Amino acid sequence: MPSAQDITEQRLIALEMKASYAEDLLDQLNLTIYQQQQLIERLVHEIHHLRQQVPDGGTGGVRNLRDELPPHY
Repeated sequence: MPSAQDITEQRLIALEMKASYAEDLLDQLNLTIYQQQQLIERLVHEIHHLRQQVPDGGTGGVRNLRDELPPHY
């Protein structure tokens, strides 16, 4: 039968392992959040760039669909 000291030691080892896994998971989550923030910043920059390319802020007047037909029609 295991002694109280053995049980305490086993519980301590189990807690240390859980803490180690939790720390590793936290590091992975932090990296994921960092990468997502980088992507968000790039996308915001690209949207800003695209908005500058659209004349009149993209609110062009009424469009005639005939003007958009390819020349072979």
